[in-house]
Amino acid sequence: MNAEPLLIGADVGTTNIKVVAFDRSGRAVEGASSPTPTRYPRPGRAHYDPEELWSSFASTLRQVTQRLDDPRRVASIAVASIGEAAVPLDSSGRPTHDIIAWFDGRARPQAERLGRLVGQDRLFRLTGLSLQPIFGLCKLLWLKENEPEAFSRTATWLNVADYMAFRLCGVAATDYSLASRTLALDLHRLRWAEELLEEVGISPGLFAPLRQGGSLLGSVTHEAATATGLPEGAGVAAGGHDHVCGALAVGVTQTGTMLNSLGTAEAIFLPLEHPLTDPQVGHQGYTQGAHVAGRYYVFGGQYTSGASVEWLREVLGGVGYDTLIAEAEEVPPGSLGAFFLPYLRLANPPYDDPAARGAFLGLSTDVGRAELFRAVLEGLAYDSRNSLEPLLAHSGVDRLRTIYAIGGGTQNRLLMRIKATVLDQRITVVGVEEATSLGAAILGGIGAGVYAGVPSALEELRYAESPVEPVSEEVPFYDDAFRRVYERIYPSLRGLHHEIQDLLYD
Repeated sequence: MNAEPLLIGADVGTTNIKVVAFDRSGRAVEGASSPTPTRYPRPGRAHYDPEELWSSFASTLRQVTQRLDDPRRVASIAVASIGEAAVPLDSSGRPTHDIIAWFDGRARPQAERLGRLVGQDRLFRLTGLSLQPIFGLCKLLWLKENEPEAFSRTATWLNVADYMAFRLCGVAATDYSLASRTLALDLHRLRWAEELLEEVGISPGLFAPLRQGGSLLGSVTHEAATATGLPEGAGVAAGGHDHVCGALAVGVTQTGTMLNSLGTAEAIFLPLEHPLTDPQVGHQGYTQGAHVAGRYYVFGGQYTSGASVEWLREVLGGVGYDTLIAEAEEVPPGSLGAFFLPYLRLANPPYDDPAARGAFLGLSTDVGRAELFRAVLEGLAYDSRNSLEPLLAHSGVDRLRTIYAIGGGTQNRLLMRIKATVLDQRITVVGVEEATSLGAAILGGIGAGVYAGVPSALEELRYAESPVEPVSEEVPFYDDAFRRVYERIYPSLRGLHHEIQDLLYD
């Protein structure tokens, strides 16, 4: 019997729950995926039922453990998840309300009031976050004001990954990277911002004890073992925010490197030695946090990256990706004048504007399905550059040494080629199918003592790397199009988008 330990990493994402068992070299042994059960009661609202989410998670875990030659080889598990969704629990550990989805914008009034009461610049200096309605503190205030009975019974606020770990081992804790997405963490001192919380009427006691990612929380309980097939007594370690765990998996822990994580949302992730303090960083919508590997990070990116591609595919009648990509490859750069602004939920950095909307520009009767699809891919690439350039300036980095890319979006060969060309830099696609799950598994391995720490874990990992080079003859065109057109689209449309917002919600 193979006695080598197995490490399970789980990723509870916007679209799917993914669970993978890895060996210590990072090789996936078994894996399973299931849709994240999400409810959309009306436009602009989305939530998860906590028990339904746990059941889907446990079922996905069981699919993996049942396929293993010997589940007793599982030494540990850690969970990564979306970062701005949490479960309110009563004193007995039972949910008091649904989990408000990270992208749900219902807490906009609470965010606006926080801005008036506390001030955006003060919040940024303290928490490293630009003020947006998606963050945990805004949702807690919404719960307090709109569901007072549920709020009155709430004793603990656990992020989604924290909740899964709690169900596995019975220990409530929050790692620093997920705490960084609550708008309630003093990022500089890595402790809950008690004075801020008391000032806005939230008890600091609602937040769980803070732990470093990779800290051992406890062991899989008998109840959890029965539900998941995990061996009772296997270690449960603190996981982290999904994008941050993905960065860990590919070794993006040092300044001068960048992770481009392409999923439903997209992160442009830069490690930092110290948090940035210029308020302009916050005004532009960039956010910071604590890295699961220690130190800090700052990121921009896009809230609807893969979501934009899937949205258009559905609008076009569910045409297959391979067909759309092949057709778009026949379209010349520029999509016959069509441009796409990928702000389908809210603006992306360097703009901080929840009222922003997506847009197609430059349409004509020459523009068909292939041109629209290529325009969406070009818009995503332009917006990555639009987010990255100010971020590099704030970080004091002239040019990146390496850009690593992970996530489902890397399978779109045309998107990656356009992105490398728009950025005019090689992008290294890392051959880790589930990097976020691997990052979580590494943290579990550290908690169980399989690895001595992050450096030793990274030394043991083995995976392929595939470079994507810019198309040199297309670089001048894309540079011209970015400067002359794309940079001007959002500023030109901002006023109209706010008029639309007023028409719909006033």
